[in-house]
Amino acid sequence: MAGRLVARVALVGVPLLVGAVLVAPGVGPAAGAGPAVKAVATGTGGAVSTVDADASRVAVDVLKRGGNAVDAAVAAAAALGVTEPYVAALGGGGFFVYYDARTRKVHTIDGRETAPGAMRADSFVDPETKKAIPFDEAVTSGLSVGVPGTLAQWDQALRRHGTRKLSELLEPSIQLAENGFRVDQEFHDQTALNAGRFADIVPTKELFLPDGTPPAVGTVFRNPDLAATYREIAERGIDWFYRGELAKEIVQTVQKPPVADASTRKVRPGLMEAADLSAYKAPFRAPTRVDYRDLEVYGMAPPSSGGSTVGEALNILERFPLTKRDPVQALHYYLEASKLAYADRGAYVGDVPEVPLKQLLSDGYAKERACLVRADTALKAPVAAGSPDGSYKKCPKVSGEGRALSYEGPQTTNLVVSDKWGNVVAYTLTIEQFGGSGLTVPGRGFILNNELTDFSLTPTAGDPNTAGPGKRPRSSMAPTIVLKDGKPFLALGSPGGSTIITTVLQILLNRLHLGMDLPEAVAAPRATQRNTAETLAEQEFLDRYKSALTAKGQKLALFPGPPPVIGAATALEFLRPHLVQAVAEPTRRHGGSAMVVRPR
Repeated sequence: MAGRLVARVALVGVPLLVGAVLVAPGVGPAAGAGPAVKAVATGTGGAVSTVDADASRVAVDVLKRGGNAVDAAVAAAAALGVTEPYVAALGGGGFFVYYDARTRKVHTIDGRETAPGAMRADSFVDPETKKAIPFDEAVTSGLSVGVPGTLAQWDQALRRHGTRKLSELLEPSIQLAENGFRVDQEFHDQTALNAGRFADIVPTKELFLPDGTPPAVGTVFRNPDLAATYREIAERGIDWFYRGELAKEIVQTVQKPPVADASTRKVRPGLMEAADLSAYKAPFRAPTRVDYRDLEVYGMAPPSSGGSTVGEALNILERFPLTKRDPVQALHYYLEASKLAYADRGAYVGDVPEVPLKQLLSDGYAKERACLVRADTALKAPVAAGSPDGSYKKCPKVSGEGRALSYEGPQTTNLVVSDKWGNVVAYTLTIEQFGGSGLTVPGRGFILNNELTDFSLTPTAGDPNTAGPGKRPRSSMAPTIVLKDGKPFLALGSPGGSTIITTVLQILLNRLHLGMDLPEAVAAPRATQRNTAETLAEQEFLDRYKSALTAKGQKLALFPGPPPVIGAATALEFLRPHLVQAVAEPTRRHGGSAMVVRPR
């Protein structure tokens, strides 16, 4: 490890403001000055929205050189592995939704991480106490690390739908990692949030705390280790990651976490073996689909709960009038539909063969669930799950209790891309927490995920999200593509753990029913109801709506964070043939980056 390169943070002198881009003396764009950031861009030739200007620039450059949306999405994701290493990296996974303009069909690729073959339902249970191990011990451990799916997912997407080789698409990120990028407030804050545990893991401290403290805003952060790893992958292919030398190093890191000698942190070893990596597959899955009013809404099927829960909630909402003339009433219905859909998510959705997906998304079931909603009274949460059994009554009585909401880390990222041919990608990727497991593969420049903490840590009868060998933990990632008359209308997604689903739903409500254009729909204040006793909301939402919604029986409280915001969405809208609007967050998580090939 000591013989390998580690990251360096360059202290580059007093910054100068030049042309609205922060540049330091002697440091050019290749060394981290970065492109200017805009939250909205409209134009032709292709469009991109990510959380990071460098990643958006990389994607737009691919589009300008003739690559398609899949090529650009993979290139952008690789760049996010450099500039957003605590949420998007080789050590994680995600869900990829793709609209093929030639066939007018939507395809999805499941790159979710898998549990090792030795994983059991009670692997997170302390044998002495018979209770789940403390959550912080579960997170920062080898035990939490699932087999990464990102590279296999990129390979699948490019082989089936791309036009460029992975080696070509990695080159911009190799240069970005070598030359460095400008540290912004978000990167600094995420590092500071993790500084305590990062300091206890030797290669993580060397990489992200090179002088013992988080990199200062305005300095340039370089990751030559990751550049070298990307270069090896470009030359050797993904087998080097899943079956070669890097696979051995990943297993070694998981089984024997590189904890500092002076650390008192209890970092448990993991169960991953080389055979788990070599067996990994990123399968194509049929997307979920619901017909909502005059639209077709596509998303991810299990093990994601995004497509099913967004779809079920939309089906319920279709039974009610939603109008900008009465936004409070529309928001009340949105909260009630979310409550019911989350109840069913907890009871039925996971990586199990018996998910009643067809019935959960059926009109008959939506009608049965919708009859529980009252215009002036909120259901008391947690409500019980329904019975998606194909035999639906006019309005059955609710019985039983709802499941408690399981924890799901909110630190994820989403990107959306379109190209000049009309192909579209919505892609959500993650390593779970900010900083994942905290375990950096020594000398390789990336952190491994802690996705297995998305399983229910304590097994209970009938829980569809119980851990097990080869299983994929349930996710709320909800990359979504909306078609109108068979052609793209919207593409969107967000980070936020279990709040992802409500963020996507609320943006759709805002755009389709509350009179907002897409930038307004993304920027509007949010609330999240996940079948919990209280609806958690951003402060601005409480200021606008708490009093009126409380009168309808809703219980609202401030979303605690960190950060104290819900989601960080990216979205596209197809305004007319060939004209696309890309939208990112204007302020949440310090804002995102929207770009187009040819601005209009």
